[in-house]
Amino acid sequence: MTPLYDTLLIDPQWPLSSIRYLLCILAVGLGAGIWKLRQYQNARASRKTKSFSDNKIHPITPLEDFDWEKTEQIQFRPFKGKDKYNLTMAIENLEPSDLLPMDKTYKERISLRKTLVGQHHDVVVGVNKNQTPQQDPRIRPAISELYTFLLKDYLPVRYPKMFTLNADNTMFHNLVTDEYWPTTLSATTPTIRPLEIIAQTIDEDFLILLPELVPEDGQIPKYVLEAYATCLPSGFNPRDKLGLRMVDIHKPVPGYKEKMELSMDRFFARLEVGKFVKRINWSITINAGLFAAFGGTHAESGKKEDPIEAGKLDVDNTVLRCERQTLHRLPVSKAIVFTVHTYTYPIRKIKDEGLGEDLAIAADGLKKGNVPGMHNYKKGGVWGEALKDFLRS
Repeated sequence: MTPLYDTLLIDPQWPLSSIRYLLCILAVGLGAGIWKLRQYQNARASRKTKSFSDNKIHPITPLEDFDWEKTEQIQFRPFKGKDKYNLTMAIENLEPSDLLPMDKTYKERISLRKTLVGQHHDVVVGVNKNQTPQQDPRIRPAISELYTFLLKDYLPVRYPKMFTLNADNTMFHNLVTDEYWPTTLSATTPTIRPLEIIAQTIDEDFLILLPELVPEDGQIPKYVLEAYATCLPSGFNPRDKLGLRMVDIHKPVPGYKEKMELSMDRFFARLEVGKFVKRINWSITINAGLFAAFGGTHAESGKKEDPIEAGKLDVDNTVLRCERQTLHRLPVSKAIVFTVHTYTYPIRKIKDEGLGEDLAIAADGLKKGNVPGMHNYKKGGVWGEALKDFLRS
């Protein structure tokens, strides 16, 4: 048998056409080898900048038979077993598929969000322009990346009975509201537009944070709120928080600087792409709607409120307000996305569940933990005694 390498030697007696044919084969083979090498090199390079769409780094599990109209709201009871309120991160790992919960309130909540975007546009959506006359050039790519992830890679995959894509994945169709949106931004799309669409498509508040452009030498990067779509703020105007560091955003929160600033800054700096986390907080609110951007849910500096007398609590307008908060990092822009889903539960329901004593103990616990000032911050001095009286009656 003739050795393989012998067949590659050109016999001088071969016809010219055969030599040309052989050279063509060699050229094609060489070209294929170079192409494969480049593919390999590109694949290695892309590992550090994977996107949601192209590399599927966060595979989303579809809920093929999910019926949002028959799905009850999640029932959080974070106060159970808590006789002290300690200010901590208290985070848990979260599966990427579980990032955005849906339930039977979806259509009603989206209707409310559309109204809020129309009536309070500058409050519920915003992009930071505080640092310079122009927007930080990192903000638009981060918003665009989040927008495409939500409308192309998450919603239609996770909830195929609620959201679909057209044949070439360029248009998103909300089957509940019968609205269509492009899955990517054009060069002429205003930066605020995707935030408006997100605010009116998902019953979740989104805040986008990026590290400061010029970090302090040798210090942990400080993250700044650069953009948001926040329809259901609790006691603050998100517009006032644009361009602020985390510690300044939380300035009214007692104990945040002393107990949380360093650990939060470290966590944000180390949060890896692919890691999703969640936490739950709670408060009691009276006569405060889901949209509470102008106060009423927390104590305000210089404003004194008298305690509500026992038996005088407006029970029908008193609710347990819980926030399901999540954090994850976008793969390309490296922005951190903070989401909040707000749930409210009537106090009567809590009592009817037999959890009145648990909540009464937790209410007292606001002043017994590592930040006793949390009791007044959450207005426990106003509603505390009246609430406990009702829960124990």
